[in-house]
Amino acid sequence: MKVRLTLNGEPATLTCAPWEFLTEALRRHGLIGTKRGCETGDCGACSVLLDGEEVASCILLAAQADGHAVTTVEGLGGFERPHPIQEAFVDATAVQCGYCTPGMVIATQALLAQNPAPTERDARECLAGHLCRCTGYVKPIAAVLQAAERCRAGDVAKTGGRS
Repeated sequence: MKVRLTLNGEPATLTCAPWEFLTEALRRHGLIGTKRGCETGDCGACSVLLDGEEVASCILLAAQADGHAVTTVEGLGGFERPHPIQEAFVDATAVQCGYCTPGMVIATQALLAQNPAPTERDARECLAGHLCRCTGYVKPIAAVLQAAERCRAGDVAKTGGRS
């Protein structure tokens, strides 16, 4: 089947089976920042934005994204032009193995779009659904708060646009 959507700001068509989850369709499309983790929607590694809301793409059928806007971590920024959230995660050394990082970055984008001045508690709640075995969460929480400052300065969190 054909799934037509806006993918990282561009019109796209994904070809997939009716029972296929969005994670697999995205990865086959070359967007490998969306990670496979638990495949039950519990770890956060597969997080993407669906119309601006964080969702677990491992439990969302690709067909359910038809007609919607999907943003992956690649849609926020890349090596050449990283998003301030991505820069904050690097600068705060909140990245170790990096497996959970794309989901945390997506969660941070969703948080900052709704709340540009989060408290530490807000940052903790934002990352609560993201499992990480490397960092202990101290640095990712600092990265969320640092990203909030950077995004407020550049006002990029609301649009999800690149800086």
